[in-house]
Amino acid sequence: MAKTKGRVTLPSEGNFLNETKEMMDRWGADALRDSDGTKLPEEVKALDASVYTTYFVARGHNEFAKEHMEECQQMYLMSLRVTAVKDTVEIPFMEGYFGQQVAPDYVHDCKTWWEVMDRTSGEPVALDSWDVDEAGNIVTVRHALPFHEYTVSFLVYALWDPTQMYNHITNDWGDKPHEIPFDVRQPASGRFAREYLIQWLKDNPKTDVVRFTTFFYHFTLVFNDKAKEKFVDWFGYGATVSVKALEEFEQEYGYRLRPEDIVDNGYYNSTFRVPTRQYLDYMDFIQRFVAKKAGELVALVHEAGREAMMFLGDNWIGTEPYGTYFPNIGLDAVVGSVGGGATLRLISDIPGVKYTEGRFLPYFFPDTFYEGNDPCVEARENWLGARRALMRKPLDRIGYGGYLSLAYKFPEFVDYIEKVTDEFREIYDNIGGSRPYCGLKVAVLNCWGKLRSWQSFMVAHALWYKQTYSYFGMLESLSGMSADVVFLSFDDILNRGIPDDIDVIINAGAAGTAFSGGDAWLNEELVTRIRRFVYEGGGFVGIGEPSAAHFGGRFFQLADVLGVDKELGFSLSTDKYFTEEQPHHFLREDRKTGFDFGEGVKNIYALSADTEIGEFSDGEIHLSAHPYGKGRGVYIAGLPYSYENTRLLLRSIYYSAGQEDRMKRWYADNPLCEVHAYPETKKYAIVNNSGDAQKTAVYDGTGSCQMLCLEGSQILWGSM
Repeated sequence: MAKTKGRVTLPSEGNFLNETKEMMDRWGADALRDSDGTKLPEEVKALDASVYTTYFVARGHNEFAKEHMEECQQMYLMSLRVTAVKDTVEIPFMEGYFGQQVAPDYVHDCKTWWEVMDRTSGEPVALDSWDVDEAGNIVTVRHALPFHEYTVSFLVYALWDPTQMYNHITNDWGDKPHEIPFDVRQPASGRFAREYLIQWLKDNPKTDVVRFTTFFYHFTLVFNDKAKEKFVDWFGYGATVSVKALEEFEQEYGYRLRPEDIVDNGYYNSTFRVPTRQYLDYMDFIQRFVAKKAGELVALVHEAGREAMMFLGDNWIGTEPYGTYFPNIGLDAVVGSVGGGATLRLISDIPGVKYTEGRFLPYFFPDTFYEGNDPCVEARENWLGARRALMRKPLDRIGYGGYLSLAYKFPEFVDYIEKVTDEFREIYDNIGGSRPYCGLKVAVLNCWGKLRSWQSFMVAHALWYKQTYSYFGMLESLSGMSADVVFLSFDDILNRGIPDDIDVIINAGAAGTAFSGGDAWLNEELVTRIRRFVYEGGGFVGIGEPSAAHFGGRFFQLADVLGVDKELGFSLSTDKYFTEEQPHHFLREDRKTGFDFGEGVKNIYALSADTEIGEFSDGEIHLSAHPYGKGRGVYIAGLPYSYENTRLLLRSIYYSAGQEDRMKRWYADNPLCEVHAYPETKKYAIVNNSGDAQKTAVYDGTGSCQMLCLEGSQILWGSM
């Protein structure tokens, strides 16, 4: 592979000039950046490269923040549940929270802005029945009902930015100051954010790209009293709340939000929850404010002749890149962390910016770069996982973050990333911004629609992974698949119908979640429109608990389309005779090993003899198909991500649409390999997604076939 240069951003730091030059040459970097905890010295800024400088709008200015502590950011928290055993109960509401991160708001009237809930009845407790002991952080509830559970929803001030807190603890920064987040909605903070940036741009003439990290409000991240994560939601709007925001919301919308609208029974409106109308209104309210304020700062950057880049993380709330107001910000670029194919597409598909950039893993921090560990393992897994998606919609740039001095101590890692950066540029140059061949157009249907394009959960909690593996596995599989993928909400279908160019609809996730849809499936117009779509020749793929909402004697509201339903225990008295597996079914082809449905969904049964059972074990169905008019429904019990399951999803998509004969166009029969074609540039790529050598039959766009052998991780380019 020829040595190339460009499209790579390298972190640097003080006292590392010569090594930085060496790494720039080896990795072909044309841009340099600082990271949280590092600064670029003048001699590094003088190198022949663009300079990115991290800029924090609402943190990192403690001198100002300490003078305006009443303008600190706020959030609502919910106390632990306390069971009353008599008619008086005390609730120590700060128990379990980290006092260095949050402190109760006693500046504003507690009776006006707090709420005590009887969780057993679901009703708020009367204001005259509870009082606050500010010295002890205790709420005392009088006239309590014995053996009812009680909680307090209370406002706090945020005293420590959670990302800086994590980095502080991880890197053992000792007595380095805790960065206090302030709220630009407040008058002094809003003026300071603008005036400081104006002066900062004058003081940093060598900065080419202002890397906003990000703007104003951090995703919801609350720590417990052991300084460990207590609650985290990468989509959470919890840190946007303030008394001023609540007052302005009421003025604009004509109704007042309750603390419960934010606390949400302790779920905090996580992205798994079907959103309420109140929460959707609040999100829209915050997004408009953030877009307006962020746009003002970006305009200042442009007036100074610099580019404005947003990091898709940390304080990104309100900047929804697929939302209505994002284009109003006027950003030049977006950079985000790449954890795999779906997160790469999340970044690379963002519309309305000049370029996109992915920060690849691992981060150059001591939790990975320590003696005895091999960072190449994570780097290789990250690159190969993301590369599938890169072949469909490439980023314009890639980069890394952290302490370059740590990575430099691992020569094998440096060697590997040198190969990665060269391969990235080769991919980008060959694709040339062209649109890849897409066999079918697929719509992913959920409560969020376009707003959450390529987004499921964005933090590495094992429990969350198990609960959402169907949705996550589906997204990861689709991210590198030869399909045109769009995202629809239930409201989209109700308001505008199903677009004419959609071939297949996918609904995936656990029952009751925003991904599956919950009570949205009780809308008869929605159900009938999708039934009509399939009956007239469309495909429907359900994964996990699709269309799940118990009503009318069905759990899956599209059970008639799918040909299966879930036994809830109510129809155990009804015999179920349809259990015969079809071992040679189209869905099973290419399968050389047993199926992996993960934890899957239990107790799925066929409704009739025309349900085509692809896999039946343990007395239940895990894979099936069903004819419905001119179209088909396909059911998969679970889809943890793997290359084999990616192939299963591909076959399910084509089979549901009744277009099996079109699948083997630009196709490799080995599930570990894929073919990507680019008609505009007359090029194609045969990709080995595994680290081992593979043999595969490769079909071109005309159906002609040839046998090929590929080395581990090889990309073989050809011309049409």
